Amino acid sequence: MNERTLLLKSYIKRLSAGEAPESVKRDFVENFSEVEAGEIAKAEQALIADGTPVHEVQKLCDVHSALFHGATRAEKIANAERSVAETLRNEHFGMGIGSKIKAAPLKRQDGADDQYHALRQVEDHPLHIFALENEAITQALQHLRVAMNTREHLLTVFDTARELSIHYAKKGDLLYPLLKQKYHFAGPSDVMWSVDDEIRDEMKSLSNSAHDFPSLLDDKQWMQRLDAVVTRAEEMIYKEENILFPLCAKNFSKEEWQDLARDLDDYKPCLIKKRPLWKEATQKKLAKDLPGAFDEVYLPSGHLTPYQLDAMLNTIPMELTFIDDKSVNRYFNDGDGTKLFKRPLTALDREVFSCHPPRIEPMVHAIIEDFRNGNRDSVDVWNSRDGQPVLVRYMAIRDKENHYIGTLECVQPMGFAKEHFTSPSH
Repeated sequence: MNERTLLLKSYIKRLSAGEAPESVKRDFVENFSEVEAGEIAKAEQALIADGTPVHEVQKLCDVHSALFHGATRAEKIANAERSVAETLRNEHFGMGIGSKIKAAPLKRQDGADDQYHALRQVEDHPLHIFALENEAITQALQHLRVAMNTREHLLTVFDTARELSIHYAKKGDLLYPLLKQKYHFAGPSDVMWSVDDEIRDEMKSLSNSAHDFPSLLDDKQWMQRLDAVVTRAEEMIYKEENILFPLCAKNFSKEEWQDLARDLDDYKPCLIKKRPLWKEATQKKLAKDLPGAFDEVYLPSGHLTPYQLDAMLNTIPMELTFIDDKSVNRYFNDGDGTKLFKRPLTALDREVFSCHPPRIEPMVHAIIEDFRNGNRDSVDVWNSRDGQPVLVRYMAIRDKENHYIGTLECVQPMGFAKEHFTSPSH
């Protein structure tokens, strides 16, 4: 672990011990006013690998973005100086900021910024779409801040801003797993993904409570929570633009961007109009065009072609995922309806654990291990999506000799059953 990573670790220990963030910020600026692309992400990875809890690493990530949040080099330096100046005044150092801090340019040395800014200019490239969505999210959050002050249409504006969860879902499905699995940047996956979930969940909680109890719009504590989560969402935009997207631009191959573009096209746009498919995107394959599509597969209870099997599985009114005995994603069905849980083709042949946020990953491990060891045969999870109940059923797949073959996940919208049993005729 290099000297700079050791410094970062010391800051985390100080934050964990309860030291005031302002004091840590002062030392942070002194040593990290010039940050290369990926340095924070690499430091996060080293700290997590060394056993530092993700939620503690997250604290440092928040300190970093709070210091250097700004659209231009001058703004970044000014923000850092302003934060430190406030600390010095609070601690009565009584000296000029120039005598204590030498703010250096936040110039990246590895070319990642240039690569990112070049790719984001490519019409309908995935990074172009992510950047457009961030501009729209920024505007939605600005409108929300205005509504927080005026109280005019606050809940309507708030619910519009909550659509940032679509943007977060795309990152979680398409970017974080690839960075973590292939390029070994676990920091953005484990830290930023956790923050995404916390922002989304806090916004949902605040919105639901205010819709149920409109008087909360005048509650000081509720407004403080809203202000805090909006700030975190604003900082996440900075983290994406300055850490996540440059990392992806630096590491992902053209072929990976082509595959990501194909999968990204299946997602609902976030606060922008639907963009055309990038002209260089990988084209989706049809079952009839695959080798051996019309060769029959013989099974104990019948025979059919892969072409027929594909059509049959896609007709089943469930979202199906098969995970093999090595916990690798092997198959998703692909019906014509809108999926509640997206299944990007780029996730095939990856460990299933990489496709879940850090807080969910231990549960997935536990379920699969129970299936593998014969402790359980199925697990049902009920939740709601798009205003309707959804049943997610995990089932152990075993052969006739009871050997574990894999796990089948079935996602079934249950709104039709609710409507059936609550209709007047029943």
